[in-house]
Amino acid sequence: EASLRGAVEAAENGLMRPILVGPAEKIRTAAKAHAIDISPFELVDTPHSDAAAAKAVEIIREGRADLLMKGSLHTDELMRAVTSSTTGLRTARRISHVFVMDVPNYAETLFITDAAINIAPDLDAKRDIIQNAIDLFTGIGLGTPRVAILSAVETVTLKIPSTIDAAALCKMAERGQITGGILDGPLAFDNAIDPEAARIKGIHSEVAGRAQILVVPNLEAGNMLAKNLTFLARADAAGIVLGARVPIILTSRADNVRARLASCAVGVLFAEARRRTAPIQGG
Repeated sequence: EASLRGAVEAAENGLMRPILVGPAEKIRTAAKAHAIDISPFELVDTPHSDAAAAKAVEIIREGRADLLMKGSLHTDELMRAVTSSTTGLRTARRISHVFVMDVPNYAETLFITDAAINIAPDLDAKRDIIQNAIDLFTGIGLGTPRVAILSAVETVTLKIPSTIDAAALCKMAERGQITGGILDGPLAFDNAIDPEAARIKGIHSEVAGRAQILVVPNLEAGNMLAKNLTFLARADAAGIVLGARVPIILTSRADNVRARLASCAVGVLFAEARRRTAPIQGG
C-alpha cells in the first residue's frame, strides 16, 4: 500500500507523473482495497517482480522517464536490473546510496552515505560515494557541503583501516580527485556533529562539530546509524541511489508514505538539476 500511495500522492502534489510497472491485476486489486485511484496513470503489465524491474529500466533507457522508484519488490531485484552490463543504467561512476535526513535538534540537513548499497567499499569506491553525495547536495541547492569521514576515533592509526582511508580521502580532495565539498577525517561521530565534543578534543576545522555529510566506513555502520536516527531520534529520512543514468528512489518496504514523498521530492530536485546542467546535444 505505502509504495502505491507514495507514488500517487507524489503525483497529487505535483512532484511527478508515475508510470506504474508490475503485475497489473495485483496492482489494481491493491489500489481498490486501499481506495487509491490509479486511473490517471499509465499501467504497464508484467508477469512478476523481476520482469517489472527489467521493464522499468527499459522505460528509462527509452527516455520515457527521468526517475526510477522502487515499489514493493526487493532491492536486489531492482538493482540487478539497474546494474546489468548490457541493459542496465550504469555509468562510469560507482552506484551508491544516500539517506537525506531531517534530525530533530540538529541544525543541518544530514546526509549519510553509503548505508544501503556498498557493503565494504575500498578507497576508490569511497571516492565515488563521496562525490555522488556532494553532487546531490550541491545539485538540490544546499551549497558547498561539509563532509565528515567517520571512524571510531579522530586520529590516524594502522589498527583501524578506516582512519587511513579517511586521511587519504582528505588528501585526494586537496589534489582535486574529489571536488565540490570541504572534507575532514577521520572524525568520530560525536566530534563530527557536536561543536563542544570537537572543542574538547581540540579539533579545529570547518567540518568538525557541524558536518552535513557523514561518510561511514561500511554499510553495517551506516545502516545502524541511519536506523538509530530514524527510530530513536525520530528523524525523517529520504533515500536515493546515485551514480546511475537517473536518480533512483530507494526506500524500505517498511517506510511510510511521508518517507516516500520526501524521497520523491529529493529525486525530482536532483533530476531537474541534472537536466539543467546536461550538455546541449547537436551543438
